[in-house]
Amino acid sequence: MRFQGTLARLAAIIGLTASGVVAFATIAPAPNAPALLQSVASIEAIPIRPEQVLASPASYIREERFQRGDTLAGFLSRLGIANTEVARLARVRALQLLRPGMFVRAEVNSDGAPRSLSFLTGRDALMQIVADGTEYRAGEVTSALEPRVTMKSGVIRSSLFAATDAAGIPDSVGMQMADIFAGDVDFYRDLRKGDRFAVVYEEHTFGGAPVRAGRVLAAEFTNGGKTYRAVYYGKGYYTPEGNNLRKAFLRTPLEFSRVSSGFGMRRHPIAHAWRAHKGIDYAAQTGTRVRAVGDGIVEYAGPKGGYGNVVMLRHHGQYSTVYAHLSRIAQGVKRGARVAQNDTIGAVGQTGWATGPHLHYEFRIAGEARNPFSIAMPAALPLPSHELLAFRTQADPLIARLELLANSNLALLE
Repeated sequence: MRFQGTLARLAAIIGLTASGVVAFATIAPAPNAPALLQSVASIEAIPIRPEQVLASPASYIREERFQRGDTLAGFLSRLGIANTEVARLARVRALQLLRPGMFVRAEVNSDGAPRSLSFLTGRDALMQIVADGTEYRAGEVTSALEPRVTMKSGVIRSSLFAATDAAGIPDSVGMQMADIFAGDVDFYRDLRKGDRFAVVYEEHTFGGAPVRAGRVLAAEFTNGGKTYRAVYYGKGYYTPEGNNLRKAFLRTPLEFSRVSSGFGMRRHPIAHAWRAHKGIDYAAQTGTRVRAVGDGIVEYAGPKGGYGNVVMLRHHGQYSTVYAHLSRIAQGVKRGARVAQNDTIGAVGQTGWATGPHLHYEFRIAGEARNPFSIAMPAALPLPSHELLAFRTQADPLIARLELLANSNLALLE
């Protein structure tokens, strides 16, 4: 009976709790009550005066990043803007300047009506959109960007850009890494699951928010157990020892593509006979940028039989390269013109004897076609000895950052 009385008191306490009362005092439990009930507390009501309740704010500030795949309407809704205003805002032409990665700051009323939106444009100007009655006014003001150094690392699971996306690294930084290590790593053929990278790069910010990425200052890439490091100095990238990371020739004339036909014997797709294929075919969409693999002089640029539109470059020594089936040849690329490594010389196409859009690429030594994947590419000149002290002064702090990133990355994997 005493236990039943205690349960009744407990039920009353629960009822009081549900009604919102808040003060506590200890109950003396019945002698035979279970241990669970020894700490039950009674509650007495304390009234809350109306002036003690905080009023809802009239507006709030929200920041969101415009992401790849976002629609403008969906993005505005994510900022908390009411559907009735989304359609009107979407008609503001200034919002067409939004690009993936941009941050938007919005001040929105509690009813979902926007007071203002602002974001930095690609011109490094602050775009402001302000509600003015039933209309929206847009205007740009000059902004002052603040630089900062950012450090990030990641692990390859499928592709380089999937890994940089997962690590929150901008695509422009991923592209720079691919270019920096292009002489040692083919980022289409050589990547392995578990490869690691670390990167130190400049980032330009406004009000503490990242706006756009700048130059890669240092990077490390571990591919198949072999680690490559690069530090920016002067106008190029060097190993920590001062050796030029840039090769005299890039491995491939396209940043990212698929080899559709390798070097050697193959069944010709048009002649249907076995012939020696003296180049590398890269499958890519029409219009894909084709770059010069090394510094050189244009020896020929124009239509040439089965090659279609072709560019032939003469490099130092006995080296030359051929780029065929181009949909177009870049402006200024003509006989006698000088081009630098990585300059655009044309675009992928399907001209000449081609069954589909692709680039036919030949690497020749003394006029003989050679497989660019099986020969050692000559390196560019290292730093002169009188510059090594200045180089190490700049490089050592950056290398220390890479080591910090690499060690933290390994700790996460263990």
